[in-house]
Amino acid sequence: MKTYDVIVVGAGHAGVEAALASARMGLNTAIFTITLDNIGVMSCNPSIGGPAKSHLAKEVDALGGEMGRNMDKSFIQMRILNTKKGPAVRSLRSQADRKIYALEMKKTVEKQENLDTIQDIVTELVTENGEIKGIKTKTGMKFCAKAVVLATGTFLRGLLYIGEKRVKGGRMGELSADDLTLSLKKLGFKMGRFKTGTPPRLDIRTLNLDKLEKQPGETKIPLKFSMRTSIGETQSRPQLSCFLTRTNLTTHKIITENLDRAPMYNGSISSTGPRYCPSIEDKVVKFSDKDSHHLFLEPEGFHTTEVYVSGLSTSYPAELQQKIVNSIEGLENAHIMRYGYAVEYDIVNPSELDYSLETKRIKGLFLAGQLNGTSGYEEAAAQGIIAGINAALKVKGKEPLILDRESSYIGTMIDDLINKELFEPYRMFTARSEFRLVLREDNADIRLSEKGYKVGLLPKKYYDKVLKKIDDVKNTITKLEETKLGTSNKKLVEVLEKYGESLKSGTTLKEILRRPKVSYEDIKYIAQDIENPPKLDFDAETEYQIEVQVKYEGYIARALNVMEREKKLDTKLIPKDFDYDAMKGITREAKQRLKEKKPYNVGQAARVAGVTPADISVLIMYLDGILK
Repeated sequence: MKTYDVIVVGAGHAGVEAALASARMGLNTAIFTITLDNIGVMSCNPSIGGPAKSHLAKEVDALGGEMGRNMDKSFIQMRILNTKKGPAVRSLRSQADRKIYALEMKKTVEKQENLDTIQDIVTELVTENGEIKGIKTKTGMKFCAKAVVLATGTFLRGLLYIGEKRVKGGRMGELSADDLTLSLKKLGFKMGRFKTGTPPRLDIRTLNLDKLEKQPGETKIPLKFSMRTSIGETQSRPQLSCFLTRTNLTTHKIITENLDRAPMYNGSISSTGPRYCPSIEDKVVKFSDKDSHHLFLEPEGFHTTEVYVSGLSTSYPAELQQKIVNSIEGLENAHIMRYGYAVEYDIVNPSELDYSLETKRIKGLFLAGQLNGTSGYEEAAAQGIIAGINAALKVKGKEPLILDRESSYIGTMIDDLINKELFEPYRMFTARSEFRLVLREDNADIRLSEKGYKVGLLPKKYYDKVLKKIDDVKNTITKLEETKLGTSNKKLVEVLEKYGESLKSGTTLKEILRRPKVSYEDIKYIAQDIENPPKLDFDAETEYQIEVQVKYEGYIARALNVMEREKKLDTKLIPKDFDYDAMKGITREAKQRLKEKKPYNVGQAARVAGVTPADISVLIMYLDGILK
């Protein structure tokens, strides 16, 4: 019987981050997977990023995680979304070569010190007196561990649907893990059941590309996900174009006339699917006023002809999928290489978790990813790295890493999962954060790298780079404020005239940069006309940071003031043994919810569903000793 410090069950996006975090923090770690061939595989769309999702990926990177670095090794296209909107919603999105992404992640996992990879199906959790002790597997093996991270994705009692056909599996062609659900239920965990789906994959050689709208990647501006990637590494990579098409009334007619053959509509599937990534049959029914829906055709890699049809998730029978596809412009002769399908799977109600992602019911047991009711690779990776870090910290006897809403999108997500009722798969959006102007994609490293470094995950050389960036930004903004300009500066006049603006009196470089139309490049140009100009040449990320902090200074200051008020509640801690039953003057529902959620502080208590401001006022008085 082998003993590990930490065991991770599942090698998807959550599992690999958890296992790598634990191993890199010096813990003897093992990762179990149903098949070693699919470590880090992209089960659905071959992409990372987009609004809020890129924020999560960059936060994972800032803590020392692998997702962003791996994407930089495997992308086939990269571009920035929402460039015409504000910095809060600006986001990086990258298409991956699906095979290279999984291969690079497998290579990283297998080369990692302190990490064993094991192909086996985990069937049972071994516990003693409310603490995790290890696991049992399908092959009859038993492994001991001081902490266990479950990151099982869609594999717990997974069922796959294509029309009337139903087969067991967590992913097409793979086994499901049925026994582990029984083990969790025996331990008393509240379980649920969700559904997700994936679209058909087409052969690009059978598409009429002339009828499709081409979407090339960004090649002029060097882009990357990870602070550990050099610009040179990504700048030289070739890129592939994506394509855009749309459904039409003929497509919709085929769908509506055959709803009795769709598992979601004929009663075969009763579980809830993701609201923000619905099947095409769901979109056509729920948005019957629309004549068309966008479909994005995303190449799956450099060495395959497969194309992923984003927006066409379906579980219709194979022959109907073919009819639907061929009704779409540019896809009239398209050949389906893989059919779409739906998958139903078990989840654990995230109310079972505390903010470290450790379960309240079994000490030393951590949960991450789709098992907690989320959808998306980035959401999974973000939970995985937190669960892995905290499993390692628990084994070391240290306090857990808790990220709050004020510090990160990761903290926002975990707070939402624990405190809000979950009726459908959870997906991250920028709108879920009340502090999104402060929690931008571009400053994830500034916000979180210190935490990654302090827990021993982010190497010092990368943390030092972030510290230098912080200093460069701060010092440059000061210099911009100190550098005065007169109306005689020819280059200043030239720049302002370009934008139809003028200058009536003296100003500073900082005041000029505040103007909405003036860019940082303009400031560098204007500075050429200044005697002893400040140093303004930095890498693109530092320059963008300077520009954002100057242009949005007032808005950011107001957001920080609100954040400080919220933090006052978060600093008011609630003792672990606090007796809610002894409180008078709060509702029965509030008592019940607070006992169930066990918030760390008053701020978290205030966000628990069913707890009112009046309840919080009473709680504060008890904590301050005013009421007893």
